[in-house]
Amino acid sequence: MIGKLSGRLDSAGADGVVLDVGGVGYLVSVSARTLAALPPPGSAASLLVETMVREDAITLYGFLDAPERSAFRTLLTVQGVGAKVALGLLGTLSPGELAAAIAAGDHAALARAPGVGPRLAARLVTELKDKAGFATPAPAAPSAAAPAAPPDPLLADVLSALANLGIRRAEAEPVVAAARAARGAAATVEAVLADALRALAR
Repeated sequence: MIGKLSGRLDSAGADGVVLDVGGVGYLVSVSARTLAALPPPGSAASLLVETMVREDAITLYGFLDAPERSAFRTLLTVQGVGAKVALGLLGTLSPGELAAAIAAGDHAALARAPGVGPRLAARLVTELKDKAGFATPAPAAPSAAAPAAPPDPLLADVLSALANLGIRRAEAEPVVAAARAARGAAATVEAVLADALRALAR
């Protein structure tokens, strides 16, 4: 199976991009977000790849980073979501925004993606809310090998959960700190995480 391709971006269009790797052109389907982030044709480019094999075809799907590919794989586990709809979702929402919308039960945000109606948006929330990659992870057990955590263990747990959802620490830290302060003594990991996800989704 092909897991990654690096080469020269030959062309880009509605059907995806053609990546020239050693003189062989690979047609790779990508989301609109990934397409917009790629350099112009003729430039060097690299994509993580998900290979899907069927009786009549081998199709490649390309991603800029591991969180996007992980989100794509998880979306495909939902009944009624094929590769085209999954790419549509990832073209409309980043993995972090997608996770935030699912955690908050924001059907309207999900329904902005092409091919996603109210019924499928509701199914996405129902089926993915407790799945790895879109769930609220349990607090991690302390480890001697782990890097030093912030003084407040609640903040550490929330930041860890957001990192598992593909949200960068630099982006998450100020939002989490504000959510923690607003909750005060009543703060819990679940409440602060939900508040932070809502703030990041705005």
